[in-house]
Amino acid sequence: MALTDILPGTLGFGTAPLGNMFRDIPDAEARATVDAAWDDGIRYFDTAPLYGAGLAELRLGEALAGRPRGDYVISTKVGRLILDEKEDVSARDQGEKGGLFAHGRDNRVVNDYSYDATLRSIDDSLKRLRTDRIDIAWVHDVAQDFYGDDWLEKFESARTGAFRALDRLRDEGTIKGWGLGVNRVEAIELLLDLDEPKPNGCLLAGRYTLLDHDRALQRLMPQAAEQGVGIVVGGPYSSGALVGGPNFEYAPAPQAILDKVARISAIADRHGVSMKAAGLQFSLANPAVAAVIPGASRPGRIAEDRAALEETVPAAFWHELREAKLVHRDAPLPG
Repeated sequence: MALTDILPGTLGFGTAPLGNMFRDIPDAEARATVDAAWDDGIRYFDTAPLYGAGLAELRLGEALAGRPRGDYVISTKVGRLILDEKEDVSARDQGEKGGLFAHGRDNRVVNDYSYDATLRSIDDSLKRLRTDRIDIAWVHDVAQDFYGDDWLEKFESARTGAFRALDRLRDEGTIKGWGLGVNRVEAIELLLDLDEPKPNGCLLAGRYTLLDHDRALQRLMPQAAEQGVGIVVGGPYSSGALVGGPNFEYAPAPQAILDKVARISAIADRHGVSMKAAGLQFSLANPAVAAVIPGASRPGRIAEDRAALEETVPAAFWHELREAKLVHRDAPLPG
């Protein structure tokens, strides 16, 4: 089944911020944000056990409880088990990401891509999400940014474990689709090079954005399109850097990125274009992209994302970006 046949639209909601990413978000604010997404018409919600050691799944499950299950799509991830044991979350190793979820639950997180752990992870997520099924399962973070030189070993563990388990669940109809959920293109390229099994799609965060798209554009996107493997773009605002935030790749943005943002912003101002519109519409212009899932932790952000998606962006804006070499010469542009 093609990813576009599973997803209800091109705009989804990434729930990583609901796991208390970077800050302690009140329960009421998290609930209001999911409610705002629902009221806006968003029906695709992406989450993961890692996000706050289960907190994002718990909050999403509570917010969606009572809503017609056939009306929305949930994707979650496997590869991390959340245990009842406690640990010091302020010191937790979040894959060298600097403790993104230091404000999350203090449950122990264990990395495990084995067959049995994958099945257990799905069962645990079903309980936290208060639902009877997961639509899409992504194998989480089997890439260099989390495992360094050991990433190929982790990928092999997933190939012989998680991939087989998810392929079986798809064949049985327990899930509709599966793939990788990563921040690096190499892992998806390796998956697509395999003869079997074949994923329905992959979630790629941060690597097909206005600020960083060259590598994905040149090999991954054509390969994915040729195989009919849809790409969900996560982190379309590059951890907030594109829209004036201080972070890029979950860390303080380097000067080169800040300079690039300033150049894009100056062109956007001349054409009356919002930076959110530039970011979302650029990512969705590639034919391999099935959906984009910006994250939000405040209700007002949902309306901003919808407005950005529907904003009219003049062709002259895109042409000026290309002439200024701020987008790759081969990148598909909207319109």
